[in-house]
Amino acid sequence: MEILDVVNDKDEVIGEASIKEIYEKRLPHRIVHILIFNKKGEMALQFRSKHKSFCPQHWSTPVGGHVQKGEAAEQAALREFQEELGVKKKIEFAYKDFYDGDKNVPKKFLITFKTKYDGPFKINPEEVEKIEFFSLKKIMRMIKQGEKFHPELLFLLRKHFNVG
Repeated sequence: MEILDVVNDKDEVIGEASIKEIYEKRLPHRIVHILIFNKKGEMALQFRSKHKSFCPQHWSTPVGGHVQKGEAAEQAALREFQEELGVKKKIEFAYKDFYDGDKNVPKKFLITFKTKYDGPFKINPEEVEKIEFFSLKKIMRMIKQGEKFHPELLFLLRKHFNVG
C-alpha cells in the first residue's frame, strides 16, 4: 500500500495517509512532474494508458506521480522517470505551485522539474501509451480542438507557458 505525506497550505508535513484515504478525504499532498524538451525546444507529452484510473487516454506531462511518505520531491521525480519511461537523467527544479483546480480531487502541491532529452524512451505500457514531442503552438491547437488533457498539465501550461 502506497503511503503519502499529508501537508498543510505551507507544504509542511502534518500527517500521513494511504492514497485511498488521501482521495476519499481530499487530503492535501504532493505530486511531481517532469517537463521534457528536445533539441528543437518541443515539449514531450505522455498519452496516458487506458489502464490509468484517473484521466486514462489523456495527454499529460511526460512524467508525473505521487511523492511518497518521507520522499524528497526530486527523488520521487527521478523514481517516476525510471518507472514510466525507463530513463535516468539529470533534472532541474522548475516550479512549485499550489493546485486547487478540480473540485473532484484534493488540493496538492505540484513540484515540477525539467530536462532536455530527445529519447529514446522505454515506456511502461501499464502507465504510458506513447510519448510525442510537440511545439507549444501545436499543443495550443490540440487544446482548442478538444483533445483530452490532464487537468494538472493544463494548469502548468496556462500558468507557465501562456498556453490553453
